[in-house]
Amino acid sequence: MSKKIRWGIANIYSSINNTIIHITDITGSQTIARFSGGQFTDKDRLKGKAYPAMKAARKAAELAIAAGINGVHIRVRGQGGNKSILPGEGAQPAIRTLARSGLKIGRIEDVTPIPTDHCRKKGGRRGRRV
Repeated sequence: MSKKIRWGIANIYSSINNTIIHITDITGSQTIARFSGGQFTDKDRLKGKAYPAMKAARKAAELAIAAGINGVHIRVRGQGGNKSILPGEGAQPAIRTLARSGLKIGRIEDVTPIPTDHCRKKGGRRGRRV
């Protein structure tokens, strides 16, 4: 007899500065695990990189499996708005780590907020002058 799959949702927010992995139940109302790349490195410049994102995803997957979830639907989000719509560097390694840690992957969707009309980007007319 095949094992019944208990689904959850893995919300991955990935910007240039950090990667946050948040696993909930299928309704999205109960948090099972929430980790960020900043919890696994002591250097601020490394929070958004691939290795801390992989460590955070591995830890979140361990907690999810312990809670009885064995399959996840993945929702990837970048910064959005008038900033970059592309997810950061840690998103792809986090997805790969969730798959390798024993969780079955369902849907992967992009939920980055895309504006229909922009607000003005900060920095003034000539941009930020350094």
